Amino acid sequence: MKKKYVIGIIIAVTLLIGLLTIFFWPPKFELKGKDIELKYGESYHEPGYKVTKFGKDYTKKVKVKNKINKDKLGLYEIMYEVKINGITFKKTRKVKLVDKEKPTITLTGNENITICPQAEYEEEGYKVVDNYDGDITDKVKITKKDNQITYSVKDSSGNSAEITRTITKEDKTAPTITLKGNKTQNIYLGNKWSEPGYSATDNCDNDITNNVVKTGTVNTNKLGTYKITYTVKDASGNQTVEQRTIKVISRPSIPSSGKKGVIYLTFDDGPKEGTTNVILDILKEENVKATFFVTNSGPDYLIKREYDEGHTVALHTATHNYATVYGSKEGYYNDLKQVQDRVKRITGYESKIIRFPGGSSNTISKKYSPGIMTFLTKDVVNKGYKYYDWNTDSGDAGGTNSASGVYNNVIRNLSKNKANMILMHDIKPHTRDALRNIIRYGKNNGYTFEKITMSTPMITHHVNN
Repeated sequence: MKKKYVIGIIIAVTLLIGLLTIFFWPPKFELKGKDIELKYGESYHEPGYKVTKFGKDYTKKVKVKNKINKDKLGLYEIMYEVKINGITFKKTRKVKLVDKEKPTITLTGNENITICPQAEYEEEGYKVVDNYDGDITDKVKITKKDNQITYSVKDSSGNSAEITRTITKEDKTAPTITLKGNKTQNIYLGNKWSEPGYSATDNCDNDITNNVVKTGTVNTNKLGTYKITYTVKDASGNQTVEQRTIKVISRPSIPSSGKKGVIYLTFDDGPKEGTTNVILDILKEENVKATFFVTNSGPDYLIKREYDEGHTVALHTATHNYATVYGSKEGYYNDLKQVQDRVKRITGYESKIIRFPGGSSNTISKKYSPGIMTFLTKDVVNKGYKYYDWNTDSGDAGGTNSASGVYNNVIRNLSKNKANMILMHDIKPHTRDALRNIIRYGKNNGYTFEKITMSTPMITHHVNN
């Protein structure tokens, strides 16, 4: 009896242990993909899982806890929990968030840079942006070897980037020669021609005016066309050549019309602050009237002053652009009207006294409109205008750049046997500085001074187009 009791207890304990084992036995977790490596910026997508116990599927009862911080690199766990018969079973999956993207280096300027042979490269700048670390420009290491500059950088994950800038030292740009005054100049036979000046600059060598070699001569005692050639080379051998054309021309015939022994002081291209105002002061002090052929440049008050002080305000051109003025008949009159309207707006006076840009004898108009001067010289008169050329050229627009040169050009061509129509430009400092001596010479030698009016006989050139 006692033996049977012991056996019963053993069987009962065995059954109990078996039941407890079945009750607490963990389910089977099947994770697809197992541990995962996730790239920074990439979203986590569950690969899938399955939970079974003794053939029974508990997958739908699983709760997934995702603790991944997508903005911070590191090792994370995905927790899978399932409760069976009141007992919670767990399984974890490892997820590693990593950065394998290298930083981006951006160079300011080009990767291939050309500088002057004597120059040293000055860093133009660079910037580095990393997808995780952000701006890491301050981590850049720069190494220089021969003509290359290498920029390298590593982010906090050890991803490295590198870029190279190549510096080439050479100069293939030719210098620039700037000619003062006009590239084409007319000078009357017998007058002296003086070099108006020039300058030369280079992108690498700066001012190389002293390197300019000038060749060619002008014989002002012989009619013809002469060329002055200006040549300059920079230190790299790049060469530039410019030319100036000087035409020695006959003096215009002296017309018999007009008052003999009278000097008409005429000024083109103004007004201009610093010269016209001083010229007006001199004329006022010397009690001499003059004629100003004005443009649309310069301040209005100087034109008003010319008019108020009794001088003749005449019309020259609004633009002084030959292509505009002589491109067509309509172009000429449109330009003329602009300057005429300006004078009327300032003074209330409608001027009808004109001087053609370049004079009626100009040949540059042929380049834009053949025969236009033949038409205009007749048509302006038919429209009630009067045009005036000159028979004495001061040379201030290219023949000379000194006050003494202007003075000598004027006085040596004055004559008591003609009306002396003098061409000057009130925008030229050397004309301003010569004026008082010209006036006093005229007074001391019996000349009188008058301004042009509508009753003044026209003094004109031979028309060449």
